[in-house]
Amino acid sequence: MGAKTALLAYADGDVASVLKAAGEPTAEDTAVLIARVFPGCRAEPTEGEVLGEATYPANGLTYAASFQDVDVVCDRRLMLDRPSELPTHLLEAAAGRRVILHAMHSVSDWLAFAVWEDGHLVRSLSLSPDGGIAENIGDPFPFETPYWAGDRPAEFDPEWDEEPYALPFHPLELGNEALRAFFGFLLEGRLLPEDVDPDEVPLLGFRLFADSNEPRVADTAQTMASA
Repeated sequence: MGAKTALLAYADGDVASVLKAAGEPTAEDTAVLIARVFPGCRAEPTEGEVLGEATYPANGLTYAASFQDVDVVCDRRLMLDRPSELPTHLLEAAAGRRVILHAMHSVSDWLAFAVWEDGHLVRSLSLSPDGGIAENIGDPFPFETPYWAGDRPAEFDPEWDEEPYALPFHPLELGNEALRAFFGFLLEGRLLPEDVDPDEVPLLGFRLFADSNEPRVADTAQTMASA
């Protein structure tokens, strides 16, 4: 699996239904969203991208869209190894809406996601085979149940692996299911008729600059991303 995400969403209601019907995002509303998520930065518009290709932007790039009832931001700075430590201003930007954070990285088999309702954290999970379970807060969502129950074990190939996988399931497989549960789409695997096609959801592109006029890039000390 090669999927990578650095995705934050604010939502009123069902995200998937909004993304399915999404047209072109409003430039003015999206610029306001960027200002709230990255205060103190100057945003310079650049070429946009579809959601399926935008979930893990290059350093210095941000993809975002403000749709009716759903705001989406993709940026590597959102890849916190402990999602519960999401900066306060990002929660305040939700203005009472549901907050969903999803981050994963295929190089390290790392997954993290978290959900806040009315400003309160209801679930946060972060794990990788090397780091183990860094955070596990709140009750698992229904889509997690078969993984924790041992029904979806990570495959072990004795010809390639020296020892069994360090976790009871593969984080990226759970991460893909989380994408479908939270956002209605997959990055890997066959789409179902009811799924969102992420290649049909347009996002706007931005380069963010600090006062020094240098692009703001990910703070790698706070993320699990290694490449």
